[in-house]
Amino acid sequence: MPEKKRPLRRCSGCGELKEKKDLIRVVRTPEGGFCIDTTGKAQGRGAYICRDEKCLSLAKKNHGLDRSFRQKISEEVYSKLAEELRNQ
Repeated sequence: MPEKKRPLRRCSGCGELKEKKDLIRVVRTPEGGFCIDTTGKAQGRGAYICRDEKCLSLAKKNHGLDRSFRQKISEEVYSKLAEELRNQ
């Protein structure tokens, strides 16, 4: 039996394709707020970032998340992501 395909997503920081389960998903909710989606199933537009502080700083520097969501991302979202990375 052939192996099941695993979904790949591109990191907004480094730009590498990685398996979806290895990345953190940031979601813009339909109400316009941002949250970190640990389940990977939350409603809204999502962007992915590696579980690495270097990728987070790269995404902040090159505005990767801003481009993914087509709007300016607040500093609060980046601080939530940094806290999530420290807690892992």
